[in-house]
Amino acid sequence: MNHPFSSPVPASFPLTEDAVASADSIAPTRAPDLPADDPAVRSYQQAQRQASPGTWCSGLHLGAEQVSWAAGTGTPDPTVRLRLPLGGARTARQFFRGAIPAPLELENAIAAVEDEVHIAHRQLQGLLPQGQVWAPWSTDAALHGLATLAGVPPGPQRVLTLDAMERLFNRLAAVSEGRPAAHEGLPEDPAFAGTLLVLRELMHHLPFASLVLVDGTPGA
Repeated sequence: MNHPFSSPVPASFPLTEDAVASADSIAPTRAPDLPADDPAVRSYQQAQRQASPGTWCSGLHLGAEQVSWAAGTGTPDPTVRLRLPLGGARTARQFFRGAIPAPLELENAIAAVEDEVHIAHRQLQGLLPQGQVWAPWSTDAALHGLATLAGVPPGPQRVLTLDAMERLFNRLAAVSEGRPAAHEGLPEDPAFAGTLLVLRELMHHLPFASLVLVDGTPGA
């Protein structure tokens, strides 16, 4: 069932003119300032070591202040590196006035985050062969926390699906509309809400339907 914060498919982005111009001006290439020790690069390398030949792999880092994405195939050095000015704390600081975001604050944050995610979507279009889908790996503790709240059991590899994430976001939406956070088992933490919102828009609009969560042990 749709709720007031339903997210459109990628082809229906409510983009501003500035966002369209920004997306058109960015070439679909790597961002050379993304360092080799970025968590997204390390997650990509973990995925690449276990992938079949020719498979595109990707790593995601959703930090407090920014998102980074690394992707490639057949080499430990990712051929695509993206950096987006999004993050859990950053989104909360920009849009949420209290510990629990109001419905209008969620709507405004969604609109702004979608504009940024669309830029990354444009850069990734056409990379995957037919039949392949993005399934990024991540070591982020905050994303592990979201998976736990979504009911994903612990393990060396945890898969957070789009459906499970959306159910978790629906619980946040209910809290924003007045349901006590304790009744939904959710923290009254704006950074949590910001992280969940950013992840939701990434999953819907890059897009990817599952996120593989692993630990950050080198060589894992």
